[in-house]
Amino acid sequence: MTKYIVQRLVAAIPVMIGILFVTFALARLLPGDPCVAMLGERANEVTCSAFNQRYGLDKPILTQFLIYFNDVLHGDLGVSFRYGRPVTQLIAEHLPVTVELAFSAMFIAVVAGMFLGIVSAQRQNSSVDVLTMIGANLGVSIPVFVLGLFLAYVFAIVLRDTPFALAPSGRLTAGMSVPFLPEQLNVEAGSPLYRLLEFTSNLYIFNAIINLNGKLFWDAVKHMILPAVALATIPLAIIARLTRSSMLEVIGQDYTRTARAKGLTERTVLMRHALRNALLPVVTIIGLSLGFLLSGAVLTETIFGFSGVGRILFDSILARDYAVIQGFTLVTAIGFLLINLVVDILYGFMDPRIRLS
Repeated sequence: MTKYIVQRLVAAIPVMIGILFVTFALARLLPGDPCVAMLGERANEVTCSAFNQRYGLDKPILTQFLIYFNDVLHGDLGVSFRYGRPVTQLIAEHLPVTVELAFSAMFIAVVAGMFLGIVSAQRQNSSVDVLTMIGANLGVSIPVFVLGLFLAYVFAIVLRDTPFALAPSGRLTAGMSVPFLPEQLNVEAGSPLYRLLEFTSNLYIFNAIINLNGKLFWDAVKHMILPAVALATIPLAIIARLTRSSMLEVIGQDYTRTARAKGLTERTVLMRHALRNALLPVVTIIGLSLGFLLSGAVLTETIFGFSGVGRILFDSILARDYAVIQGFTLVTAIGFLLINLVVDILYGFMDPRIRLS
């Protein structure tokens, strides 16, 4: 297992270099000049010359890439043209928003999707099965922005002043304080540990758990429910349909009928014999869905007022902010590679016939 993990990590190195180069090249192939995009009417030959010299844009493309590649190896992702701040600082501020949203949505999708898929397979062609599949088709068909606005209208306006009311936007109630871990631990500002703790501090739900802050936890959860449900709808529907089809295929196998013939309860047959063998395709789609969610849910973040990866990437592309585009793309690519590695490792635990070594 260790050998396999090391091989996968080594194989990921050229992939990351390729992603870095392609992103670097594509960002510069976008039409438009960063100087004009940033300065607007103030852009002229003199100011643009100074702008390009300041950010190294006056050098040949290959030289720019080699400089950037060397900086990345030393943990420096550059400085944003638009914000005038290190990209690592922007990542520590904005990536936690998307990570928390993506994992919350994935939790809802996995729990509800697998439950509905198992129930539908167990009661094939029943009214429960038909209603579940109709709901799954609706979940795939309804656009996220429509569902998000509908949920915000129902729970923030229709159910206002009731125990079921939920916040339509933002991550926390105004005035709610969040513990800042670097200050609590007296970590030197700007260090890698400082950035890591800053990233952790911006994961509000996790921050509330490790600080045993129940008020912060409940407030963060209430603000996360609506966007997480809206974002989870499509993967939930896909997981439910895939779980159902995989379970139906496995239930008809000889070993499942043998388990029933031995006198095992239906629940034991489903959970210990059928579900484990039906999980491989489900785990695959979970990994892919989580990777796509981490790459940025622009519409969901826009509707619910979240400033995450999707929002800042969209704004940076419009502003030709190369450093931010490259930095967030690199982090997203690393997330995809790690998720795929975890999925491959899970294969070996779920199916002993798969020898990862």
